[in-house]
Amino acid sequence: MDNLTKREQPDRSKINMHEAYEVKYWTHALGVSKEKLQQAVDKVGNSAAAVRKELAT
Repeated sequence: MDNLTKREQPDRSKINMHEAYEVKYWTHALGVSKEKLQQAVDKVGNSAAAVRKELAT
């Protein structure tokens, strides 16, 4: 989980569907709806690389 009090880059290798700001980031970055993103995460896990690959097919 990202700590918002620190000034570090968030971990973009994982998708956290429980954080609204991360869902907003990933839906915009991948050009998909929240529902489509959730389906991909449910299918392949929260790895950003795996979700990108799933959505590309």
